[in-house]
Amino acid sequence: MKFAKSLLAVATGLAIAVSANAADDGKLKIGMSFQEMNNPYFVTMQEALEEACASIGAEVVVTDARHDISKQISDVEDMLQRDIDILLINPTDSVGIQSAVIDAHEAGVVTVAVDAQAEGPLDSFVGSKNYDAGFMACKFLADTLGGKGDVAILDGIPVVPILERVRGCNDALKEYPDIKVVTTQNGQQDRAIAMNVTENILQSAQNLKGLFSVNDEGAMGALSAIQSSGRDVKLVSVDGNPQAVAEIQKGNTPFIATSAQYPRDQVRVGIGIALAKFWGANVPKEIPIDVTLITKDNAAGFSW
Repeated sequence: MKFAKSLLAVATGLAIAVSANAADDGKLKIGMSFQEMNNPYFVTMQEALEEACASIGAEVVVTDARHDISKQISDVEDMLQRDIDILLINPTDSVGIQSAVIDAHEAGVVTVAVDAQAEGPLDSFVGSKNYDAGFMACKFLADTLGGKGDVAILDGIPVVPILERVRGCNDALKEYPDIKVVTTQNGQQDRAIAMNVTENILQSAQNLKGLFSVNDEGAMGALSAIQSSGRDVKLVSVDGNPQAVAEIQKGNTPFIATSAQYPRDQVRVGIGIALAKFWGANVPKEIPIDVTLITKDNAAGFSW
């Protein structure tokens, strides 16, 4: 996290300069399009976004795509019509959002993808080390299972972070010859849907010993299904959701670990790098943010 913190320090200085410049030419306007807001992770990110924008006197415009790529494209077009200076995009479809990214680029708007990668002429991308997140969680799961047993994966929407988490998980499990991935099914990162999908998995996979969910919201639904079944199935996930961390901290639960992300850091660094570009600096094309494996041993005191 040292690089991210140093970048934030630099960005603070840039923000002051940009804010002073904006005072002469009109208030700086920053737009952010989220893939969804029905998730504590993105609510936390929005809070950090609004705090950061308030600190530099920038106007902020926030939209919720509700996992509808057509709505997200329309939302971006509306923001461009409102003459935003900076666009932060959290795509619901990494490929489908390309036309909106192109339009923003052609309009001269600094465009940074946050949390999920986007196709098109981005100025930069800030996101978690999602491959590491999946790898760490599933390695911990495999070790907890003693290196053997049937495991299932709860997949999600087709954006790069989710694909990378699943790839990391599969690579970790491949290191254990006696671990078998018996099914991969889409829980759509939704608590209710993931619960129903997990119930079906439990019925069809009678020897299931472990489950990896691509996010904590889905994992909480999976947890309900596992507990209702009375089965001994270990659960791991990604995010660091406060509810998930509280559950893991109990130590007597199927939920044994989550690879925690830092949503506040992601959006703060995203704003910082966008301001740097807006001010004329050359910026890196990608800035990875570390993740931390949270287990019962270090869950106490952790928060986003």
